[in-house]
Amino acid sequence: MSKNFIIILCIVSLGGLLFGFDMAVIAGALPLVKQFFGLSPAQEGVFVSSALIGCIIGVFFTGSFTDKYGRKQAFIVASLLFLLSAIGCGFSPNYTLLILSRGIGGLGVGIASIVVPLYLAEISPSKFRGRSVTCYQLAITFGILIAYISNYFILQLHSLPQTELWRGMFLVGAIPAILLCLGVYFIPESPRWLAKNGRSEEVAVISAKLGLTDLHDSPSPAKGNIRDLFSPIYRRAFLLGLFLPLFSQLSGINAIVYYGPSILLESGISLANSYHAQLFFGAANVLFTCFAIWKVDNWGRRPLYILGTLGATISLIATGYLFSLEQTNNVALIVSILSFLFFFAFSIGPLKFVVAAEIFPNAIRARAMGISIMVMWISDAIVGQLTPILLASWGAHYTFWLFAFFCAIAFIVVLGYLPETKGKPLEDIEKYWIEKSKKNPSDQNA
Repeated sequence: MSKNFIIILCIVSLGGLLFGFDMAVIAGALPLVKQFFGLSPAQEGVFVSSALIGCIIGVFFTGSFTDKYGRKQAFIVASLLFLLSAIGCGFSPNYTLLILSRGIGGLGVGIASIVVPLYLAEISPSKFRGRSVTCYQLAITFGILIAYISNYFILQLHSLPQTELWRGMFLVGAIPAILLCLGVYFIPESPRWLAKNGRSEEVAVISAKLGLTDLHDSPSPAKGNIRDLFSPIYRRAFLLGLFLPLFSQLSGINAIVYYGPSILLESGISLANSYHAQLFFGAANVLFTCFAIWKVDNWGRRPLYILGTLGATISLIATGYLFSLEQTNNVALIVSILSFLFFFAFSIGPLKFVVAAEIFPNAIRARAMGISIMVMWISDAIVGQLTPILLASWGAHYTFWLFAFFCAIAFIVVLGYLPETKGKPLEDIEKYWIEKSKKNPSDQNA
């Protein structure tokens, strides 16, 4: 990787870091906010889901916006939203403004969840495109870890009233938001977006700086109409783009991210130890994602996905069993959750972004990713809203067995339908769908 590319990668990955931070900071803030405002279970669910609703709204507009105005402009909007949200949450005088500020942060996360992997896929040479996009997931896990660490240390402060500490937890997010606001002005526009808009002179200059030598004309018959995704040529790509992010959220990862301390408290682990365990989970998630970066361009997407979905299924079954025991073995419980995090972190977590950024035609990639990521956030909002209800009515064991069921379905889908895309230029992946359609004319009538 060139020096210029590494600098751009670090700046852009701040979007992933803020994504992770905004989603995870709530794990430490939730018990304090609940106490401060006296929230009911329904209000608690709204608080958790408010950012996710913002994500859905952000995703809805981002595909068209970034296709029209470019990837860089979307970065600028997202960075400003992140900053506004951090300040708004930290100084919210009432529950309504807190929900509004969380929703604004969700808009930023929704934009970042599309534009960061999209941009990284479009500026990366094919031989390490998987690693580049997976760095986005690494940044998300690092943001989650920063949220856990900052939450933990803020809880040790005694100079502020205990119930006010949640404000400091949110304000920490202003620091990376400011860095992103400054950094986005120094990144170039995506050369593939420039090529699509006929700005060939800029394409040559930026491609030379990035060392991007495998960019060539798109072979796709798609003309920029989202209806092309429903054509027989791209139908399988479209279904994969829907199912992979859907199963990612239904795996239960955010039940651990959002409600980790609450779940561990219910199992009999003390409040202090539940936060310690959450810190441990966050550090492990970062470490396990490094395994994906190491192997995604060597082993490929398909083997990692197959192994990861199978391992996650078994781990969640074990976790549910341990929760079903009258006397929970705390060590075994933490090991089983760590096992799930390991399999998720090198497959289900990062590869949904890698695959979604690769499989769609260039003419409609941003809008197609918008649909894919919207599915992720809608399912995430549902999981965020239903998890406390499921935990209260079903118990943790049945809840985790439900997550295991969805991971098992993901394993079957990946095994049967996911092609290998490692090392292929994006334009060659487009050719794959066209050629596959020609070889299977029956698909044309499907």
